[in-house]
Amino acid sequence: MEMAEKEGGNDESLKLAVAISLLRSKVLNNNNEPGAPSNDALRWKRKAKERKQEILRLREDLNEALDASHCDLFPASASCKCYFFDNLGQLNPNQHGSGSDARFNDVLRRRFLRQVRFKERRRRVGSSSSSLTEEDETEQLKASVDFLVDLCDSVDDSKFANLAHQAEEFILVTLKNLLSNGRNLELIEGIINSLVTRLVRKMCLPLSENGSQHSDANAQYCIQHLIRKLGSEGYIGQRAILSVCQRILVLADRLLFSDPFDDAFPDMHESMFLMIQLIEFMVSDYLLEWSKSEDFDKVLLEDWVSSIIQAKKALELLESRNGLYVLYMDRVTGELAKQFGRASLQKLIKQDIFNSLLH
Repeated sequence: MEMAEKEGGNDESLKLAVAISLLRSKVLNNNNEPGAPSNDALRWKRKAKERKQEILRLREDLNEALDASHCDLFPASASCKCYFFDNLGQLNPNQHGSGSDARFNDVLRRRFLRQVRFKERRRRVGSSSSSLTEEDETEQLKASVDFLVDLCDSVDDSKFANLAHQAEEFILVTLKNLLSNGRNLELIEGIINSLVTRLVRKMCLPLSENGSQHSDANAQYCIQHLIRKLGSEGYIGQRAILSVCQRILVLADRLLFSDPFDDAFPDMHESMFLMIQLIEFMVSDYLLEWSKSEDFDKVLLEDWVSSIIQAKKALELLESRNGLYVLYMDRVTGELAKQFGRASLQKLIKQDIFNSLLH
């Protein structure tokens, strides 16, 4: 009995050993077959697939960054989500330029982007010639100003927000660098005055077109917002307020002698509110920050504050036609009086100018 059980146990062990041997032999044979990939082959195949996918992704990024046909995207910010004009909705154009205008716009665009890329390479590599750098940056500032002003003629373009944002930042950075050097200040002031004057003119299109064309209100608000953003730099902001005040005086004179039933009257009316609102925005947003700058221009400050007072007096003559003009200017002068009531700002203007704000 015991012998039979022992023989049965040996048979089971033998069968198990044979099965294991057969299974091991089958696995070895499969691994040795020519068509069966080894673990190393599978690993390298997987790496090759990952590398191919990575190359495809890089190729897509390169195509987005280098648009050879239009040259209108920046390599570093091809997918920039601009916050400038999020609240303004879609913009509908009223007219389109001619073919020659389109080619000229494309030349400006390529010139501007070439300057940006050149500056980026110069920043990375460095330069031993400071005079050459200043000359280059002055040219870059002028090119970027021309580009931005021209860009405002195509606010309906899908790339407008992205390019306007980048041009604005480029202008501010370049201007800051040039002002810190303290050279060519007259040339720089001429470029900035040109920028401000041209943008304000585009914001108030009916005033410059003699009422012959109606403006796109959405485009006007976009340009107003752009000037407001550029105004964060006091060198631009103070000159923008002065330019706006001068145009308010001109427009007030036109409104005084214009026919309320004229087709151009609603556009002039809209431009007036845009300019008053722009002044209020920049005073409330930036005046305190401007005053903290070491190179804050106090003479220019007194000029535009005096211009605001003059503009208010000019609008008082229109009170019988539209009393809202005076109410809005009261808000602006009230905000100025509030700002200059601060201890840190009281010394910036003369007492007689401050007293004029209170009346």
